[in-house]
Amino acid sequence: MQTVILAGGLATRLHPVTRTIPKSMVEVAGKPFLEHQLELLHRHRYCRVVICAGHMADSIEAYFGDGSQFGMRIQYSHDGGAAQGTGGALFRATEYLDEEFFVLNGDSYLLLPYPRIAEAFRRSGKLGMMVVYRNENRFDRSNVEVGNGLVRSYEPRNNSSRTLSLIDAGLIAFKKEAILNPSTNRPYDLGDLLSRLATEQRLAAFETFQRFYEIGSHAGLTELRGLLGEHPEGSD
Repeated sequence: MQTVILAGGLATRLHPVTRTIPKSMVEVAGKPFLEHQLELLHRHRYCRVVICAGHMADSIEAYFGDGSQFGMRIQYSHDGGAAQGTGGALFRATEYLDEEFFVLNGDSYLLLPYPRIAEAFRRSGKLGMMVVYRNENRFDRSNVEVGNGLVRSYEPRNNSSRTLSLIDAGLIAFKKEAILNPSTNRPYDLGDLLSRLATEQRLAAFETFQRFYEIGSHAGLTELRGLLGEHPEGSD
């Protein structure tokens, strides 16, 4: 399946590292973080990527180009100079999208069975499938409730007063029709769309027991540098 990488954020939590470079270009074990993401996808033969780019996007495109030197085929969707939100960025990329695709957070490094997730998504018949991890508030505040193979509720802003045990791991499978609602033709957060799909019982869940890694914070960046410095290809 095609993979969309959301790489347009300002990455303010990583300042001062990201004052002059986008988060995707932050060095991890000797190469830009995005290169590690692409290598991981390539190992699973997921070689078609759309990068939703925004903040300092030129440096990403200058380094990766069309992806051919990395064994990938990369297309770019730019935010047009105005913040679109994660959902708006995805909507803006509509012309590049297949009928089914993955959406990967631009700061997530996920050692997952991507083909098995794609197969499970197709079997589900739902508009989306969220990969979830039993977090118990360990790495961030848990924000997902599941039942009978579905996401029953999703609270993307992590401000629930309820006790939740699962968290979205950073990978979503979508059918294209899920993002074509005319009301989404504006800046908005992808979490709002996912919350609505959960309420409508159209968002399946795939639970992974492999923890996620991320560079959204300095602590996460330090941890991933340690992982990839010791084990350059990670472990699947």
